[in-house]
Amino acid sequence: MERKNNNAYKFNDYRFWTSLHNLGYLPRWIILLLDLVVVSFTGIFSYVLIHRTGVSVKPDLYVISIVFYLLITLLSFRAFRTYAGIIRHSSYIDAVKIFFAQFTTAFLLLAFNSLYETIKGDLLYLNVGILINAVFSFSCLFLYRVLVKQVFENYFNSSNGKKLVRAIIYGSDANAIAVANALKSEIPGRFKLVGFIDKSSYNKSKMILGLPILQHKKRISVVMRVFNAEALVIADKSLLKEEKLAIVDECLEFNYKVYTVPLISDWEDQKEISRKIKNFQIQDLLERKPIVLDNNSISSQIKNKTILITGAAGSIGSEIVRQVIQFSPKNVIMLDQAETPLHQLSLEVARLDSQANIISVISDVRNKDAMLEVFRKYKPQVVYHAAAYKHVPLMEENPSQAIFVNVLGTKNIADLACEFGVDSFVMVSTDKAVNPSNVMGASKRIAEKYVQALHNKMIVETGKCKTKFITTRFGNVLGSNGSVVPLFTKQIEAGGPITLTHPDIIRYFMTIPEACQLVLEAGAMGNGGEIYIFDMGKPVKIIDLAKKMIRLAGFIPDKDIEIKIIGLRPGEKLYEELLNDTSKTLPTHHEKIMVAQEVFDDFVCLEHQVDDLIVIACGYSSEEVVYKMKQIVPEFISMNSDFATLDKKA
Repeated sequence: MERKNNNAYKFNDYRFWTSLHNLGYLPRWIILLLDLVVVSFTGIFSYVLIHRTGVSVKPDLYVISIVFYLLITLLSFRAFRTYAGIIRHSSYIDAVKIFFAQFTTAFLLLAFNSLYETIKGDLLYLNVGILINAVFSFSCLFLYRVLVKQVFENYFNSSNGKKLVRAIIYGSDANAIAVANALKSEIPGRFKLVGFIDKSSYNKSKMILGLPILQHKKRISVVMRVFNAEALVIADKSLLKEEKLAIVDECLEFNYKVYTVPLISDWEDQKEISRKIKNFQIQDLLERKPIVLDNNSISSQIKNKTILITGAAGSIGSEIVRQVIQFSPKNVIMLDQAETPLHQLSLEVARLDSQANIISVISDVRNKDAMLEVFRKYKPQVVYHAAAYKHVPLMEENPSQAIFVNVLGTKNIADLACEFGVDSFVMVSTDKAVNPSNVMGASKRIAEKYVQALHNKMIVETGKCKTKFITTRFGNVLGSNGSVVPLFTKQIEAGGPITLTHPDIIRYFMTIPEACQLVLEAGAMGNGGEIYIFDMGKPVKIIDLAKKMIRLAGFIPDKDIEIKIIGLRPGEKLYEELLNDTSKTLPTHHEKIMVAQEVFDDFVCLEHQVDDLIVIACGYSSEEVVYKMKQIVPEFISMNSDFATLDKKA
């Protein structure tokens, strides 16, 4: 029986704390009632204090003085809405409201006291008592709010059942203070803040929010160890990209967690700020500055135009769609053969606030008759050609498919763009087309050559080409379908191992938005016939990328997550290039975008070769297809591939 009673007590205790934890905000009338109770007690206390000095008010005036005191106080509370704030989130604003409310009450009581003395010849209140009461009332009203706030913060921080991460905030400016306030009021809490780091020495021996300001004289790892911190939240908006990268690398080296937060706007509340505090993403660690493009020229290219985007459901194509819509086109034709991804994109775009007419077309760039119908029906003025097969190993096994999509598909769209007088045709290419070592790269290089030769042919024949044929060439895109980052992420989530083809493999990287901005900029700045390449900064060693991703996930490389070397795949290079050996570059008005000077092929000769290649591809003989590709692209040298034997014959 006793055990049952003990269990009942425990159950009731659990219900009590659970109900307290889930307690909502008190109604305003209850807060107003509590405030009136507090000022009643302070009024009694002030009276007792004055009475002990031997001075008192006549007993027959008590009723009038008490009623009038409470009435004036109530009106002041109403005027300054002191009860409107949420007690557990009280701030200095609430203190200011209470201060004005109480001293307004005191001023009105003093004024009424003088009037009453003039009429009745006696004082209703003692003037010194009014002032003493105002001080006591203000102190008690604000003090109980502070106590409630502290109780809630401490209770919720300790009752969520998990250990808080000891964290230091890097920064001591307004941005850092806003982040600190957001983290301190976060429910449930994630961090226990132990200090701020100031990269300068101006705030030495000072404190913020009761926490010490530490000087960045020693290494970050040393400061973290001294204060037993586990995480660093970078909130200093004055940090340069290089400084931030150095801090992140050092923290990852010593297995400290790193978080970042964007700049805080004045209007953002604390919940919004705390939601934006996130782990560093691998794209945050790219060692180059973000691209700043000319939105005005892009807008003049797209606004009120009909835009066709092939491969619209892919990672690049879908981002082009999102960015194009921002420039107020008249019509956007999203063309792809993949039904489900295109449907999902259609639903996403429909939710955007855009006046553009969005048209989804299920079709295949390999089918020229179908493409002809699209051009006849919609008459596009700008074409972004992103449809392509891009996976190196798959194309190495299926060369004919690479020809059908990457070569024939490009030829169909380019020919129709020329036939229908499209203003601009922008083709999305890849750095794998430079000195190609695989079927995919070679097929894209053939597409590049065809587009350039077609433009040159129109210039030679007519003296001008109505359609500007432009090619954009860039490296690997972070987060795109099939790229290394999503693959590594899935492998880390599965507990490893991370599979790496070679420890020395190096790649250039850019983000999807940057890649698509480059495509839009190229379409706006190009005169036709150019291949635009992008200054992608320093190449990234993939094994270093893998180690950083493991550390960012909170694990230790080769201890918690294994890195397994599996060997280079067929057609894969150790190093990607952005220029052929014989190519040169010319600068543009944008310092990060250059034009590659490639030699134009004779269109008639190239067209015959491409037509022959397409016919051969229809026979599905992989060796014959690749052999013909090597004739069209002499620099195509197969690597780690069965097709390497054809290099001697070509």
